[in-house]
Amino acid sequence: MKDNVGIIIKPLENQFINIINDTNESFLIIGKILPEFSDGVWSYEEELYDTPSEIRFPDDKLDWSAYIDSSEKIVLLAFHEDTCIGQIRLVKDWNRFAYIENIAVKKDFRKSGVGHLLLEAAETWAKGQSLIGLSLEAQNDNLIACRFYVKEGFVLGGVDTLKQSANPNIDLTLYWYKIFSETEGTADAQG
Repeated sequence: MKDNVGIIIKPLENQFINIINDTNESFLIIGKILPEFSDGVWSYEEELYDTPSEIRFPDDKLDWSAYIDSSEKIVLLAFHEDTCIGQIRLVKDWNRFAYIENIAVKKDFRKSGVGHLLLEAAETWAKGQSLIGLSLEAQNDNLIACRFYVKEGFVLGGVDTLKQSANPNIDLTLYWYKIFSETEGTADAQG
């Protein structure tokens, strides 16, 4: 584990397209979120697994050039020296949120503040686009990621039981939101 000193966040440029999936490494599945909706509010408990497992998402194969110099979407990359160690991919959503399509940090840099720096940069971009917050979705068995989102100020805003119907390993899709306070938006609008 490294500290976040010397971490630089840069928007995607053409010369970085070939390294964009370098941050896509495996991660631990240690348990799952058990959500409950009561009196108009989502809450949840955690269920830890007896035996953790490790998974890796497939590499994204997108037209990365569409994220360069766009006012509708962006990829922000975290660098330590010349190594890409993290990424966050955002799009302006119809509901005035910046939807986080992906956030990933290389194993050796997890729990060192890189994810926090990426979310800060995402929030800056979203506010610059006059958006009201950040949103993302996560599988309910990605407990470590869900804990991270909560630590970063996200709240559970919804659950989908059908989105992952084609994947027998996923029970629920969780929708997480971070709504910017009105004072932040007001200050930015005046500033």
